[in-house]
Amino acid sequence: MSLSIVDAWANPVLPLNEGVPEVARLFAQSGADTTLLSKRRTPAELVALMDEAGVGQICLSAWYRPGQVVFSNAEVAEFTRAYPDRFIGIAGCDLLNPVEAVRELRKYIQEEGFKGLRVVPWLWGLPPNDKHYWPLYVECIALDVPFFTQVGHTGPLCPSETGRPVPYIDEIALKFPQLRIVCGHIGFPWTQEMIGVAWKHENVFIDTSAYLPKYYPPELIQFLNTTGRKKVLFGTNFPQLSWKACVEQAKKYLKLREGVAEDFFGNNITRVLKSSRTQGRDVKL
Repeated sequence: MSLSIVDAWANPVLPLNEGVPEVARLFAQSGADTTLLSKRRTPAELVALMDEAGVGQICLSAWYRPGQVVFSNAEVAEFTRAYPDRFIGIAGCDLLNPVEAVRELRKYIQEEGFKGLRVVPWLWGLPPNDKHYWPLYVECIALDVPFFTQVGHTGPLCPSETGRPVPYIDEIALKFPQLRIVCGHIGFPWTQEMIGVAWKHENVFIDTSAYLPKYYPPELIQFLNTTGRKKVLFGTNFPQLSWKACVEQAKKYLKLREGVAEDFFGNNITRVLKSSRTQGRDVKL
């Protein structure tokens, strides 16, 4: 079987000391390519790495944190303009300024064709049920785009409480049932909580970013192969993990039932984004 892969959770490449030093230990423990991280990388350089691994498209997110724009929406737009069939723009925002954040989100969705919003709670020290998020949830629903957020323990050296699926994701899914929520990083060590929340709510999804396929929890693979076939999305958290390593391990370790791979590696995120898959280089799985 051959198909073009879509990565639901990827990041721009920049030196670790540029804005998110907390991830240095995580990247070291993950064996991230320090040569790649020596400088910012161009759209063409990322496309070459995608082609090498057989990845057709990636969701590329901006990075904002309190008091600092690490990688702006405008910088992400440089990638989506250069390769509109390969890069899917995911907006970031200043969570502490909700009015301006809503304006920024609306601009990049409507004018630049971005497909979603991502907020990483541990960067802000605020869980997803905090009042600062609510105007953004309403705007995502109005714009018909998904909200991406991190769940599970915090690999970087920050507290993990903000990543709990229960109560936080469960609560916002109850309050905003129309909001499509992509929960990145599996939810470990609360994986069963995350699976339960995704099973319970129509518009809650799990992506596998930040974990090599060899280490996917067995209960997540069982969910993917059964009742969660439409609920689990392939993600990498590139450049923490390389596309090549993730795809090679997926070939080696994932035993997916007939038809499941097509959904996991691209169809599910395409449905969540309400977009179409492009013709990237197919990879045999």
